[in-house]
Amino acid sequence: MITLVNYGLKQVLIKQCIVCGDEFDLYSEAKKRAGGRINVCPEDSEETTVKYAGVQSADGKQAQATILKFNSEKDKQQYLAFWQATSGLHKGKSCQLSKNAPTDPGVNFKTIVAHKPTNHKGKMD
Repeated sequence: MITLVNYGLKQVLIKQCIVCGDEFDLYSEAKKRAGGRINVCPEDSEETTVKYAGVQSADGKQAQATILKFNSEKDKQQYLAFWQATSGLHKGKSCQLSKNAPTDPGVNFKTIVAHKPTNHKGKMD
């Protein structure tokens, strides 16, 4: 069952949970955080999608793109915070890294794709 409710300028889409029968707002922040199936409320939702993240590094004029797979959203966010702190992201032209930056993100991940570009001049490293 779907119900559309108007609250002034905001419309709310109310659905009934197939697990517990409670009504919930499909576009609420709680449902967005919980993820899961569209017809299950945030309390009963269980996100089963695989978490991926793409990161890049650069070496001179070449760039490397890597796609990583994580077990949870928490692991992905922790790794991305580590990567941003240690990669020089948002550091400007100086790109000065901290001397006490962490060397290990402390999360488990699997490398899915690691694209390493070749030297366009054909030189061997």
